[in-house]
Amino acid sequence: MAISSYSFPILTLLMLLLTCTLHANGCYTSIISFGDSLADTGNLKQLSSKSNSQLPHFMFPPYGETFFHKPTGRCSNGRLIIDFIAESLGIPLIPPSEGVRENSLIEKGQGVNFAVAGATALDSSFHEAHGVVNQYTNASLGVQLEWFKKWLPSICSTASDCKNILRNSLILMGEIGGNDYNHAVMVGKPIDELKSYVPLVINAIISGINELIDLGAETLVVPGNLPIGCSAAYLTIYYGSAKVEYDNTTGCLIALNKFAEWHNELLQTSLNQIRDVHPNVNIIYADYYNAAMQFFRSPEKYGFTNGALRACCGGGGPYNYNQLIACADPTSTTCAQPETYANWDGLHLTEAAYRVIFKSLFQGTYTTPQFNSLCPTSNVQARDASSSLVQSL
Repeated sequence: MAISSYSFPILTLLMLLLTCTLHANGCYTSIISFGDSLADTGNLKQLSSKSNSQLPHFMFPPYGETFFHKPTGRCSNGRLIIDFIAESLGIPLIPPSEGVRENSLIEKGQGVNFAVAGATALDSSFHEAHGVVNQYTNASLGVQLEWFKKWLPSICSTASDCKNILRNSLILMGEIGGNDYNHAVMVGKPIDELKSYVPLVINAIISGINELIDLGAETLVVPGNLPIGCSAAYLTIYYGSAKVEYDNTTGCLIALNKFAEWHNELLQTSLNQIRDVHPNVNIIYADYYNAAMQFFRSPEKYGFTNGALRACCGGGGPYNYNQLIACADPTSTTCAQPETYANWDGLHLTEAAYRVIFKSLFQGTYTTPQFNSLCPTSNVQARDASSSLVQSL
């Protein structure tokens, strides 16, 4: 049925009411993100272009082929968890900070992303002192927070305005910290040597959270580490070693997964301490580990008929991962159906895997407290409601 011109003011009013209901139900007007390649929507791509340095391999096809149909700087074949969050909240996909800081503007109802692929929680100086040079970036969590603090006054005229923006924003603190371990393992450091890093990494994350709370943030999502023992990269590095033990159920490396669990336990203990000090702030722990373990334990249940351990795109070998032949290298191979794989390039997951993790976290039970209790209305529901309203006019 056609809508008359007299109906439009009513429709506009109803849409405004829907938007108010969305925000009243605990949802957010924008997303502000920090982290590494699990959240980077294009920062390293732009930083590399500006510095005229050699572009990383994930700036080339087949990266981005599934959803964007071109490389965007995301380390996957399509969308990341942050993209699914934005879509569920009815917010446009979050742009990289390198694309918005030049004009100092933030789109109303959007946000900004400071995450950089390859970033660490600890500063580069720490890792260099331990013999590990970050070949991708020096944009640690501390650097990203400095970028954010310099950028924030450009969108708000007073301290009160700034606090109001942060109060209504969903802050994503990573994932960050995984690369503090990844970079070290890639250059041959044993996992036992990295145990001393963990409390320092946790302290860096907690320090960043406290800074943002002081600036006015009231809702922060803090992800834990993924089950790194299930990574095709790690499985390849340790392949054939008599010193490693495998989980018979998943085929993952037991010691590395226990390491990730220990990181996550320390992080949750520290988050509880923040909750005690700031009872009015929503500190949401996102259990990336167990959300991902679902498809490592039962890959076919989630549509991963080609398994969860072997990479879709890579340079061959038992897990299709080769440190010398990265995905997008002319000699690498790419699977025909990435949606049937959980692992994309050895270190990162496919869009299909990130969707499973997103649903488990933000529409399921893998966050503490449950995200659904804070933001029960998704934009899918809002679209359905608005569609029903239009049809009724």
